[in-house]
Amino acid sequence: MTRAIEQAFELAKQRFAEIGIDVNAAMAQLDELPVSMHCWQGDDVKGFENPQGALTGGIQATGNYPGKATTANELRADLDQAMALIPGPKRLNLHAIYLDAESPVDRIDIKPAHFSQWVEWAKKNKLGLDFNPTCFSHPLSEDGFTLAHPNPEIRQFWIEHCKASRKISASFGEQLGTPSIMNIWVPDGMKDQTIDRFGPRERLMNSLDEIISEKLDPAHHYDAVESKLFGIGAESYTVGSNEFCLGYASSRQTALTLDAGHFHPTEQVSDKISTAMLYVPRLLLHVSRPVRWDSDHVVALDDETQAIANEIVRQKLFDKVHIGLDFFDASINRIAAWVIGTRNAKKALLRALLEPVDTLKTLELEGDYTTRMALYEEQKSLPWQAVWEAYCLRHDVPAGAGWLGDVRHYEQHVLSKR
Repeated sequence: MTRAIEQAFELAKQRFAEIGIDVNAAMAQLDELPVSMHCWQGDDVKGFENPQGALTGGIQATGNYPGKATTANELRADLDQAMALIPGPKRLNLHAIYLDAESPVDRIDIKPAHFSQWVEWAKKNKLGLDFNPTCFSHPLSEDGFTLAHPNPEIRQFWIEHCKASRKISASFGEQLGTPSIMNIWVPDGMKDQTIDRFGPRERLMNSLDEIISEKLDPAHHYDAVESKLFGIGAESYTVGSNEFCLGYASSRQTALTLDAGHFHPTEQVSDKISTAMLYVPRLLLHVSRPVRWDSDHVVALDDETQAIANEIVRQKLFDKVHIGLDFFDASINRIAAWVIGTRNAKKALLRALLEPVDTLKTLELEGDYTTRMALYEEQKSLPWQAVWEAYCLRHDVPAGAGWLGDVRHYEQHVLSKR
């Protein structure tokens, strides 16, 4: 098998060289593009603060596949197994509810110490950590409002939670030597007709201003704000809309988060990247897959995933775009979901790096749209899969579907015993 892959790779190198692509350079660039895996796929977004509590904030994890993680140690073990089957650099994205604490800790009281074991694990695995305050699934978020809440005391609670989260995020960056990007997403909105749309948005703006008022070292921490179109319980009005978050990020010069599942089904996140980058210093992408609504399905190697990767590569946004994942599927093996989704995100990036971008841009500027289209379509059929399989071998992970055998073995010997 290895010999066949190596032979195919040598042929692929020749084919790509014919259109001016150095496949080794493309693979080296892929080694500089970490994908931040999301911890919440491993336990259906329950966390360890109150794992028996109900999900709120328009979030649902459907299915009941056996073996989900119920402790931080189990989750880390599952992540170890998944990451061992994914080639190239990775990060981990944590939510505040994934703290390690011997006794209950309210969200305004979380501290870096509650995540010390995650930091030690990240050091061992040479990973960066990213972070998110958890503004849902809490008694003070049950009416659908947090940072935009009309009650100033409840609003202040969430402000203090986000401030505490920033300190944790900054501690990650300081200890691990790579900036942690902290994403603020709130579920605030209304189910039915809304009379006052301005007031909640003004409150959200003021809350965010207070949260980021303390300047933190960008070598350790970045702030990001994430929009959403609608959700369960917020079908008619979402406070943190795309227009709100783009305006906020551009005016305050924070990062903007674009989630592929947070827009109307006819909208494409890939087309928003070039616009947003004119106004904000950096982007955080949540690569997800909506199916008719914001359902956060496992990332597929579909047209939009590829288009997102193409935009990053075509505009050379390597230092300005952070790539994260966001899906949670409880209907299939959760480790397999991580592996499938992350490998697909990396496949899309590799395919984009194998595209003759400079040639295509030149043809476009010259107005030779015929050659541009012909070359663009023909290069789609070049043997990129042979390059991917060689990349997997270089990182000592299964090149094809053989990784599934490792997942099944882990399921039989670990997951089935939980």
